[in-house]
Amino acid sequence: MKSAKKLKNSFSGPFIIKALHGTNSVQVELSGELEHKHPTFPVSLVKHYTSSNKESYPFRNETPLEVPPLDKSEEKNVLEVLKERRLRRKMKENT
Repeated sequence: MKSAKKLKNSFSGPFIIKALHGTNSVQVELSGELEHKHPTFPVSLVKHYTSSNKESYPFRNETPLEVPPLDKSEEKNVLEVLKERRLRRKMKENT
């Protein structure tokens, strides 16, 4: 039985950014059950990953994340992508 779309998680991840395509799309490295999905997403769907605060939520079980090894030549910084996104949003508001 399928669950309702509104009850599903809005975001999944974290994923490693492999490449930037222009200023408004990123290519991520998908693994597991998501390998068959298209790996390119709009920058508007990218969020910076923050882990749970153990002091605020002591009983929350956080599953350990498996991060594949990085290729330093293709590594992109998520913060750079988010900064570019904020700049474009700010420019859009000023027009």
